[in-house]
Amino acid sequence: MKFNLLTPAKHVAELDAAYVNIPGDAGDFGVRPGHMPLVSTLREGGTVEVTETTGTKHTFKVTAGFADIRADDVTVLAEAIQ
Repeated sequence: MKFNLLTPAKHVAELDAAYVNIPGDAGDFGVRPGHMPLVSTLREGGTVEVTETTGTKHTFKVTAGFADIRADDVTVLAEAIQ
């Protein structure tokens, strides 16, 4: 699935992801391809973890924001990356 991370200032990352861990306000949750559509607020100071289809892992510490999850697409809109 496609993963995009954006802030108001720039497009931070675009990756082919096998798994994404989202720090939601109600708790962390995992996303794999085929996930049901969902919009969630992000927990301030949480860490978005992305595992690419190649197995490479990336972490991004985010301030507040939103995650828009669809079956084949995850977009994280963060106020800032720390």
